Amino acid sequence: MLDTNLKTQLKAYLEKLTKPVELIATLDDGAKSAEIRSLLADIASLSEKVSFREENDRPVRKPSFLITNPGSQSGPRFAGSPMGHEFTSLVLALLQTGGHPSKESQSLLEQVIALDTDLHFETYYSLSCHNCPDVVQALNLMAVLNPRISHTAIDGGMFQNEITERNVMGVPAVFLNGKEFGQGRLSLAEIVGKVDTNAEKRAAEELNKRDAYEVLIVGSGPAGAAAAIYSARKGIRTGLMGERFGGQVLDTVDIENYISVQKTEGAKLAGSLRAHVDDYDVDVIDTQSAIKLIPAAKEGGLHAIETASGAVLKSRSIIIATGARWRNMGVPGEEQYRTKGVTYCPHCDGPLFKGKRTAVIGGGNSGVEAAIDLAGLVEHVTLLEFASEMRADKVLQDKLRSLKNVDVILNAQTTEVKGDGSKVTGLSYIDRNNQTSHEIALSGIFVQIGLLPNTTFLEGAVERNKMGEIIIDAKCETSLKGVFAAGDCTTVPYKQIIIASGEGAKASLSAFDYLIRTQPAE
Repeated sequence: MLDTNLKTQLKAYLEKLTKPVELIATLDDGAKSAEIRSLLADIASLSEKVSFREENDRPVRKPSFLITNPGSQSGPRFAGSPMGHEFTSLVLALLQTGGHPSKESQSLLEQVIALDTDLHFETYYSLSCHNCPDVVQALNLMAVLNPRISHTAIDGGMFQNEITERNVMGVPAVFLNGKEFGQGRLSLAEIVGKVDTNAEKRAAEELNKRDAYEVLIVGSGPAGAAAAIYSARKGIRTGLMGERFGGQVLDTVDIENYISVQKTEGAKLAGSLRAHVDDYDVDVIDTQSAIKLIPAAKEGGLHAIETASGAVLKSRSIIIATGARWRNMGVPGEEQYRTKGVTYCPHCDGPLFKGKRTAVIGGGNSGVEAAIDLAGLVEHVTLLEFASEMRADKVLQDKLRSLKNVDVILNAQTTEVKGDGSKVTGLSYIDRNNQTSHEIALSGIFVQIGLLPNTTFLEGAVERNKMGEIIIDAKCETSLKGVFAAGDCTTVPYKQIIIASGEGAKASLSAFDYLIRTQPAE
């Protein structure tokens, strides 16, 4: 099952085990069970601390296997194949079950251990999903740490009957105790925050005790990370808060235009950003979102950021780097059928629509790339572009038009998402050439029409343009003294990772210049 190279790498990892690990498989006579049997046998052969046995009469999914310690019946379970993007999840589950420590903060790990209720999680993933491993790994870790928590990671491609029965049309899809719990990327802190009802209150109380910063960066994507590093290198008290470290980078698959890095993946780059920030004295505050900017009473005074948890963080200067989010179509049915056929990630959710008819909304690079990728998975793709021509690079358009199962409709204004109450069944659009209405029967709609800045919390505090972008000058200064902004949430053209990083560095240098030139208000 594993090639020589993978065996060599895995053997080196398994040398880090400090206690024995047992793999208990529940299999049948099918081909998939044979593959998993071969995989587990290979793993067991690489370390004396790993054993493998079968218990095929267990009342659990077949094929599946439990990762546990001898004498225990708790731990993470994989139902189906843990290859593709999930191979890393398998390796981490082996290591953590075998005593290798997690890199998560000790306080968060203790919070998981202290959870005193029975929690049974199930996560549906696809092998091509780049968002799924974070969720699978977080829930696996919870199952390792706390015997009252179980987690089964389910290969949606292998258990298509469950995908249909539970109407799963987007991954990762998480169920808790049989009910829908979450959709899309979730961090360990976010999951714990949802199940620990007092977590938000405790977090706010702790944050309110923190001293004022000299620079507080709001947003932990590339712009925020760069700003934090540049600020910390100046030796000033630096805070960095955000909902999820990496921001939109986490939703990006392949990155090939970050200069000096020939090719990487979004999740990998986000991890590198975090590791770099952690090299410096930066107070990183995760899973916190800003809901209001409170300007200082006088120049040189303390600005404040109010968070959704109820905390208030103060700082002499602030850098807004909150990035952007996917733009919605804004048509009837879109919200109702979000994750029920309306989706925003073709790489994650494309395999769920195998053999079905789909649409892509948007003819820019992202939309055309999505259509090309989907064409290799689904029965048919219809790309709808509002304008009279697509905006994608010519090489992408040429590739798209060469595909036999793709139709392109220009001058198409999507007007409604159709459904049967539980899932998407089609869409309506108007031909802008003659104002005639049309309907298309389909199962999935992939929205790829650009981004909107995350700046609504700044209403009345700093000037923004009609798109909601923060208006800044060449030094990243906003209309409010002591408040700077960088990245995709600003008026800087060309929303690119490398540009956001440079703007973050610039904003930090400008904030430092402000601090040394401005007398603190008493």
